[in-house]
Amino acid sequence: MSVRRLADDALQPASFAFTPAMEGEVAKWIGKYPAGREQSAVIPLLMLAQDQEGWVSKPAIEHVASRLGMPFIRALEVATFYTQFQLKPVGSKAHVQVCGTTPCMLRGAEELKKVCQHRIHHDPFHLNEAGTLSWEEVECQGACVNAPMVMIGHDTYEDLTPERLAEIIDAFGAGKGAEVKTGPQIDRIFSAPEGGPLTLTGIASKAKAAKAAASPEAAGKAVQSAAVAAPAVPVVAAKPAKSAAKSAAKSAAKSGTVAQPALDDKNRPAGIEKPQTVDDLKLISGVGPKIEGILHALGIYTFAQVAAWKKAEREWVDGYLKFSGRIERDDWVKQAKALAKGGVAEYVRVFGKKPR
Repeated sequence: MSVRRLADDALQPASFAFTPAMEGEVAKWIGKYPAGREQSAVIPLLMLAQDQEGWVSKPAIEHVASRLGMPFIRALEVATFYTQFQLKPVGSKAHVQVCGTTPCMLRGAEELKKVCQHRIHHDPFHLNEAGTLSWEEVECQGACVNAPMVMIGHDTYEDLTPERLAEIIDAFGAGKGAEVKTGPQIDRIFSAPEGGPLTLTGIASKAKAAKAAASPEAAGKAVQSAAVAAPAVPVVAAKPAKSAAKSAAKSAAKSGTVAQPALDDKNRPAGIEKPQTVDDLKLISGVGPKIEGILHALGIYTFAQVAAWKKAEREWVDGYLKFSGRIERDDWVKQAKALAKGGVAEYVRVFGKKPR
């Protein structure tokens, strides 16, 4: 384990106090623990101090220790043990944490580090000339399936290329970090397969499989395969195509699958001609590049359109996308209303986090 010490006295502020806005969070965290156990809130309070100032100073540690009635050395032990706490000033606009653990390393983390060295500073934990950016290499951030990735603040940016990371760093350096899409930076919803799901996609795939299984060619191939795999076992003739199709239809009925709604259905949301300004529908949780393309094909281009969907319209879109109720679970309408009203800032005010 590396030695972690507090920043030099020259970098330490004269004092520390939580802002009025943070005081509410402090009270909330202390209130989570029973009387006499308030010291259990030391990690959350140190994190609040870091969220407020960007790093954890000696006065901040002393203040937290005093608030919790614990010796300063106990709070200092916590702050210097956990690498999540920054013990010296970091970039005022972004501190980029590049995951360098095996999955990310195999997927290009070394190239991401080179971008940080070029865009910020050659050495980790050093500020750029403007004092707005810094970086470090960290251990696993828990997004291995989306490797390589970085973390900035409380947000992760995944499935990165060196070019995309450079764009993200430049955006934060220009003060536009709130506009950068978090999570996967490719056609992927969270940790789902790239390009969208490939299995359990609804009745269309099941009907296709049933049709293939019922064809004479498929039956012939199955018989040949069985004969090659086990020549000593008598081959049983395949069911006639009509019987196989009938069985597949019964299975589909039992499974409760529903056919994709028609495009001329009365409940289909009204589309519009593509406007000059198209909203980034990918800001709605559950909408990736592929789904956004389908919505555009339906004439859905703005947050206001999604915000106005009635129940029947939501059910039509849900069925058309084979989402099995996900539009209601993710509450697309509430998300769209917030984004239509005030963009990302309003979304953060309503949901307490940036859209993914």
